[in-house]
Amino acid sequence: MKSMTVLLFVLSAILVAMACVRADRVRAWWESLNPSATELPDSAFVVARITFLTLAAFGVYYGFQSVSLADGMAWSDDELASAVSGATDSLDGEVVYAGPHEGVPTVFDGEYALKVEDKVAEHGGDAPGLGVDATPTDPGASDEAYYTVTADGTPSAFCLHVKVGRDKSGDYEAPGIAGRSYPQKAYTYSVTSREGEC
Repeated sequence: MKSMTVLLFVLSAILVAMACVRADRVRAWWESLNPSATELPDSAFVVARITFLTLAAFGVYYGFQSVSLADGMAWSDDELASAVSGATDSLDGEVVYAGPHEGVPTVFDGEYALKVEDKVAEHGGDAPGLGVDATPTDPGASDEAYYTVTADGTPSAFCLHVKVGRDKSGDYEAPGIAGRSYPQKAYTYSVTSREGEC
């Protein structure tokens, strides 16, 4: 995207320079190439200048459009900070349930990393919905993880800490078939974040 923008501005500058070349210099060059050719009329120079300047104007316009588009495809420091804060608030206090023979219902280096990325993108406001990366830095623990959250377009990074705790007060019996019930164990997520890598 950046190279296309530069190319548009360079071509526009070349076209403006071509429009500024004096007619007598072009006639002298034309005559040196083909001495028997007819002389170029003034109207040809007027048409050529209008064409060059029109093309240069289009190049400048689309160059600025390209710059604007590139800005819209990248995250800023403020957008990422706000999105991580919103994602932290959204994830903190979340309750999930597991069956009686299941452990902590989270795969920290897989499904939860994707959930963090989705929540950050969701709280990004005007930022692009893509380009967020949540890298787990300690996937070995079964009840907690740290994620370094980054996004395309900004060097900023945030550390998001997730801890899962058993919440027996939230346990309940899920109804089943033929009057049977199935106990469901409650787990609560505690999520905090800070600026900087984990």
